[in-house]
Amino acid sequence: MTRAVLIAGMLVAGGCRSNSASTAPPTEKNVVLWKTIGSWSGRGSRQTETFTSETGGFRVRWETKNPVRAGAGFLHVVFRSGDSGREIIDAVDERGVGADADSTEVSAERPRWYYLTIESADVDWTVAVDERIDAHVKGAP
Repeated sequence: MTRAVLIAGMLVAGGCRSNSASTAPPTEKNVVLWKTIGSWSGRGSRQTETFTSETGGFRVRWETKNPVRAGAGFLHVVFRSGDSGREIIDAVDERGVGADADSTEVSAERPRWYYLTIESADVDWTVAVDERIDAHVKGAP
């Protein structure tokens, strides 16, 4: 009888265990978030105010329109050091208005203070800069 009770107890205990798949820890998913740093627009050249970056990763979105004549104009966007003014990233070099709107991802060697020099002629332009933020999201298995 003791042996039967022991076996019955083991069967009951075994049946109470939860499925290992349902107790697995949630998985992490890597995602990229974008934080808007600033947006500027105009015609002709401009230097922006300084801004800081915690990551050194950026997405630059730009648009050119209203050329003086077909194929005319250019847009050149450079990230510069907020401390020394030296060129850090040559981000956009668009000639004509072939691609009316576009974006590119660029990165620098480290976080720092930056400003942009925007050189342009014969087109209206809009430039926006977003900072890349890498994040981890916990989700269901």
